[in-house]
Amino acid sequence: MPATSLRHLSVAAFAALGLAAASLSAATTAGAATPSAAADSFYSYTGSAPLSSFAPGAVLRTRTVPYHIVGIPTPLTAIQILYRTTDAQGRPSANVTTVVRSLTGDSGKAISYQSFYDSLNPQDGPSRAFAGNVSLGGAIADVEAGALTAILAQGYNLVVPDTEGQTADFAAGPEYGTDTLDSIRAATSLPATGMNGSTRFGLMGYSGGAIATAWAAALAPGYAPEVNRNLVGFTEGGLLVDPAHNLKYVNGALVWSGVIPMALIGVARAYGVDLTQYMSSYGKQLNGQLQSASIVDALGHYPGLTWQQIAKPQYSDPDSAPAFVSAVNRVNLGSAPTPTIPGYIAQGDGGVQEGTFGNPAGIGTGDGVMVVGDVRALANQYCATGDHGISYNQYNLLSHTETAVLWAPAAMTWLNDRFAGKAAPSDCGHIPAGNSLAPEHPAP
Repeated sequence: MPATSLRHLSVAAFAALGLAAASLSAATTAGAATPSAAADSFYSYTGSAPLSSFAPGAVLRTRTVPYHIVGIPTPLTAIQILYRTTDAQGRPSANVTTVVRSLTGDSGKAISYQSFYDSLNPQDGPSRAFAGNVSLGGAIADVEAGALTAILAQGYNLVVPDTEGQTADFAAGPEYGTDTLDSIRAATSLPATGMNGSTRFGLMGYSGGAIATAWAAALAPGYAPEVNRNLVGFTEGGLLVDPAHNLKYVNGALVWSGVIPMALIGVARAYGVDLTQYMSSYGKQLNGQLQSASIVDALGHYPGLTWQQIAKPQYSDPDSAPAFVSAVNRVNLGSAPTPTIPGYIAQGDGGVQEGTFGNPAGIGTGDGVMVVGDVRALANQYCATGDHGISYNQYNLLSHTETAVLWAPAAMTWLNDRFAGKAAPSDCGHIPAGNSLAPEHPAP
């Protein structure tokens, strides 16, 4: 499919967000039959053998369902797999991924697409939407339908993991990575998918999906070397690198400040830490309200929200909260290993268009939620530590949402070239300098 067609698909997909949200809202208001995702027994491992007895990526259960968009079944069939993986604390866990087989029957190539569904509610995972569940928070999977259709139209197998796991650990990057890699292991070990241990994969994701893509690429050599050998490259845009910087960048933003409490909840949940000990009464109120929130519950709902409003006065500097410092350092991509595969990274720097005017010293600006200096620093770090196939594209005038529309077709074109065996282009040596990605240190 030509790049222009891909762009049209991508634009249509993102433009559909409002329509999808309206349709979902109307459907739920009218009492549409929406199965309870929480009560879906498919998501629970109930075997007698402990999860620890299975290797990461082992298939625990499968089912075949019609592929749904906004609760409406399509002629496509989806294979869903419950598989063994590893959570943020290194413990065995179970997760679900969805596979749609290549329309051409090609078993040799696949895209692992990481959704940007950004939610603290497990019911918003893409697998639930594909199976027919209807929820406002789960509308993202429907918005992404255009991009997913474009992937299938080019003959790729499609694998879409629930990257946040079954407890929806929003922003816990390492867990996103292991969930993604074990999803590939599971998909290639199940004969019904048509794929096998020789199937080549490309990793693709934007925003929340970029978190999963970046961590999967970084962890693959050590965590899943057999998967890494079959990866042709990773493509990501709107990337979260150093969350401590992002917190300061979106502090007081008009639209994106709502992600501050969401990220605190997600990381605290993933690592089993208590951040409420540092919170003001208002912070605790938000913490309770947003435990099951999705990104649609946060964007624009808390204009001007700051860390200082959430925290007790003695913790007005986030680094004065020891448990926060410990947790945030564990999700800093700057401390993760360097990928061994080529990558295409895109990042916007027009965040003022989405109401983020912050320009903190040592951090700078971004696309409204992601920090452009952090992304440049990571790309340069990859180049300096052995991954020379890094392409970097910066859109100075575009916001987070706008950059996504241009990233999608460029990313797919870049991946097509990697599957075709073309040498990866490199911007190493030409990427502007970025920020320090050093870990945070507790304030005295």
